[in-house]
Amino acid sequence: MRVALLHKAGLRSFSAGAAALLLAGCAGDVKGVLLPVSASAPDTSKVTMLVATTRAPDQDAGILFSGERGKPAFAEITVSLPPGTRRKVGEVQWPSQLPGNPETDFVTLKVDKLDRAQAVSRFHKAVMKVPKRRVMVFIHGFNNRFEDAVYRFAQIVKDSDANVVPILFTWPSRGSIFAYGYDRESGNYSRTALENLLQDLARDPAVGEVSILAHSMGNWVTMEALRQMAIRNGSIPPKIANVMLAAPDVDVDVFRSQITDIHGKLPRFTVFVSQDDRALAVSRRVWGSTARLGAIDPDVEPYRSELAKTGITVLNLTKLRSGDSLNHGKFAESPEVVQLIGTRLVEGQPITDSRVGLGERLMEVTAGTAAAVGTAAGLAISAPIAVVDPHTRRNFNDTMEHVGRSVSDAGQATGDAVAAPFEGGKAVGR
Repeated sequence: MRVALLHKAGLRSFSAGAAALLLAGCAGDVKGVLLPVSASAPDTSKVTMLVATTRAPDQDAGILFSGERGKPAFAEITVSLPPGTRRKVGEVQWPSQLPGNPETDFVTLKVDKLDRAQAVSRFHKAVMKVPKRRVMVFIHGFNNRFEDAVYRFAQIVKDSDANVVPILFTWPSRGSIFAYGYDRESGNYSRTALENLLQDLARDPAVGEVSILAHSMGNWVTMEALRQMAIRNGSIPPKIANVMLAAPDVDVDVFRSQITDIHGKLPRFTVFVSQDDRALAVSRRVWGSTARLGAIDPDVEPYRSELAKTGITVLNLTKLRSGDSLNHGKFAESPEVVQLIGTRLVEGQPITDSRVGLGERLMEVTAGTAAAVGTAAGLAISAPIAVVDPHTRRNFNDTMEHVGRSVSDAGQATGDAVAAPFEGGKAVGR
């Protein structure tokens, strides 16, 4: 009964969105976009980034690194972005088929896997070419595949017009909303590797200044790495000048504890919050948290006094509108905010897991039910939506493979509950 009621509530918000999706066309969601293309187009832009990762290598050259955990590895990747007349600031234009078209799509031009010594050498050559030898490290959030993080960071670097050496730190995320727990533990698995990267940058005489940009669950990884660094060193090195926390999926009480453990002078902290962040609202319910840092109202107590005391700047994006209906990636998709990132860096100083489909939003509405009766029920509820939404469909199919035979078993146990919403409909096939 509860499943049926939740499903009906979700359908009310789904109907208008489904129609919009169907009208939007059939832009696909393909795998393997990191396989370099040979085609080129005039007036395109290029972003070359260094990558440090704790993901395991993938045998598919177009995927490069999987969502599983591995030893620290390095790469250099060059991404081509469509001409400015063919895209809007804040957009990542994904290819609908392979190979992608450089005139209309983000495409990969070059991929070099590197060992540590090669990565250091490439970095030194790059950092000597930028003013004040500035570096920006980006740490993505929950539900990001490797290519998601690469293309999103390329968009941020381009749209912010930040003249920096971009370094992507990407930790093992399976790119599925059903892998929240796995992703969270992967963050714990990766925090020391991120600390080691930041320690190396702070000690490198070639580096002038380091800025950190983290999003969503990536803020947990970031704060833990900074906390460890401060405990190990006695403080955070002054070269780490700016820490930007976008939509941080971190419990407020835990954040207080992390900040308390960081002795000495803090870097310039900027927190991007939004009280209408639907993804953080779900996270709060899942964890039983009083509040997630990224959803606080900085104008009310005790947050107002505490933030003022620590000198942390908060930008409230609640009234800002962007293309992200979850309101979780405003800092990357809003032209005003993404350009503010570059401005802050020029003056001396948030991104998204936004590839979440409409069906996944309904899954979030039914998250409580799915947790109570099993993953199979959540899959059954969202199956019809997965047909019309390519982003949802990919994650849905991957999860179906992972769940396997347990889907049919759990489906029988919950058949009565989910039957009512599907009356008059047909089962979804492959």
